[in-house]
Amino acid sequence: MLFFLIWLVILSASAYLFFVASGSLSPLRPNMNSIIFYYSFFVSSYIGALLIVLKVDHNYMINRMVFEENRYAGFFSISFVMLVFPLVMYLLSKLVGFDAKKEYSSYLEKEVVLPFAGKNEFFLLFFLISFVSLAAIAYTVLKTAHIPIFELILNRTGMSPGELRIDAQRNFGGNVLIRNIFAIALTPILSLIAYVYAAKTKDPKWQVLSAALFMGAIFISVYDLAKSPIFFYFIMFMLLRLYIGKMRFTWKKLAGWGFLGAGLLILMYVFIQGATNVQTYLSYNSGPIGRLIFAQIAPTFLHFDTFSEAIPFLHGRSLPSSLIGLFDIEQVRSARLVMERVFPEKVAEGTAGVLNTLFIAEAYANFGYLGVVAGTVYVAAIVQAVYISFLRLPKNPVFLSLFVYFTINIPRTLVGGFVDFIFNPIWMMITVFFIGLLVFIRLRIDFSAYLQQRKAGIRR
Repeated sequence: MLFFLIWLVILSASAYLFFVASGSLSPLRPNMNSIIFYYSFFVSSYIGALLIVLKVDHNYMINRMVFEENRYAGFFSISFVMLVFPLVMYLLSKLVGFDAKKEYSSYLEKEVVLPFAGKNEFFLLFFLISFVSLAAIAYTVLKTAHIPIFELILNRTGMSPGELRIDAQRNFGGNVLIRNIFAIALTPILSLIAYVYAAKTKDPKWQVLSAALFMGAIFISVYDLAKSPIFFYFIMFMLLRLYIGKMRFTWKKLAGWGFLGAGLLILMYVFIQGATNVQTYLSYNSGPIGRLIFAQIAPTFLHFDTFSEAIPFLHGRSLPSSLIGLFDIEQVRSARLVMERVFPEKVAEGTAGVLNTLFIAEAYANFGYLGVVAGTVYVAAIVQAVYISFLRLPKNPVFLSLFVYFTINIPRTLVGGFVDFIFNPIWMMITVFFIGLLVFIRLRIDFSAYLQQRKAGIRR
């Protein structure tokens, strides 16, 4: 009962702080911070943490814990994040004079500005970039020996879905950067930008390009049988429509989408996981429900159970290889070490990858409880700085699409690891690429205008 009361008080305080730091916690007006609260923290982390500390989880991962006291260490560390993370966001907002409620509402009401909409050279450049992105998808298909979604449908290899996914990741015969950046990361963002231009201009060439990119984004989201990317892509698409005024969220629509998503998820479990037992879907600690409330947070407890107990702290060995490589240190991801310790049989079979979890787990694996405290403050400040920046940037298709991309991918990364918030090459490349695109086109147009003015002056 004591743990439940602590949980309830912390949750209430966290909800209030998230509200004042985000401007809205209403599901009808979602934003990056509200998604972090509901998805990354409440559903994916704090419900499971309560059940684990109460010892009523009956979860297969928690059953692998050796030191029972780490149930309490994990619970109080997650409670710390629930409280301090939004507190740091709120304090940063006060520091820079950010009125979350006012500025978020203003952003929703802003009209979308369409820079270069009438410039053929902009469309041509965007078309060429889109062609490269779609070509990267084709390249990914050609360089992957077994395309998981095709193999599942045709059943040619006899490998399980888990083995197909691992095989597609580890035995990819091409350049990983081409696949990860141009195919997986770039295509969804390009599809969002093209959709804004298509929806606002009604121009057929933008509509055709938007449709092609949309289909490409869907394929690259499902080709490896991952269940979450396609859901997150559709959420990005709906958020974009909300932000440009093409859609209004209602409770009826949310309920309909929820039932549709649940149905699709069950179908994916049946055909991909081979799960046909009805009890699997109804149980709170297995199937879709167990994946939501335990799969992301149980590895956090396993991190506390592993580091300093079975394995020494990493002392920064999880930091980006570009940094520690300067000191001739090989990068080691804590999520992989935990998997090797807890599920050695799955690693030996080749069906296990990493146990990604709440970002504090990786921070703890490297620096102990100091990492939990400092990591929470650091990541919260970064997240709020990103949120404030996008709300204050011009509302054009590029910045808007990047905002939607980070609105979904930051919450996902919070339950993926800590190091990605120190140096994330894909995030940096995407941001620099699109801002560079805007700057290049603006300079190109300004230079053309300058040449025309000079030419007109010479004629006079």
